[in-house]
Amino acid sequence: MSDGPICGVGGVVMEDGKILLIQRGRPPGEGLWAVPGGKVHLGETMTRAVQREVLEETGLHIRPGRVVWTGDSIGPGDPPAWHYCLVDFLCEVEGGDLLAGDDAAAIAWVTLEEATRWPLTPTMFDLLDALKKEW
Repeated sequence: MSDGPICGVGGVVMEDGKILLIQRGRPPGEGLWAVPGGKVHLGETMTRAVQREVLEETGLHIRPGRVVWTGDSIGPGDPPAWHYCLVDFLCEVEGGDLLAGDDAAAIAWVTLEEATRWPLTPTMFDLLDALKKEW
């Protein structure tokens, strides 16, 4: 763990009433489902980071739009095992070929209602609650 929180981004890709989810292939949350995303690199903007992460994990080129959710993921322990400050962007697909890659073990389009019954990372429930107010 670093000396402080790490910035992370997520790409909320919605099409035809469904959200694009990836199954995490690595800790934290290995095996759980979430929007594609990851850490922001030093010197990288958040919007560039979400474009890179979505491309790496899904094969899709996206255009990030407005922020739809922010929150924290704090691991167990004292000091905590991790602390991520998360910013999720609504994203529009601009091209590419959908294929799970990098640390995404699988990929799926699901409705917001279906997603609540999947094994999700803890912060996904808050994101879905925010999205349900809009869709």
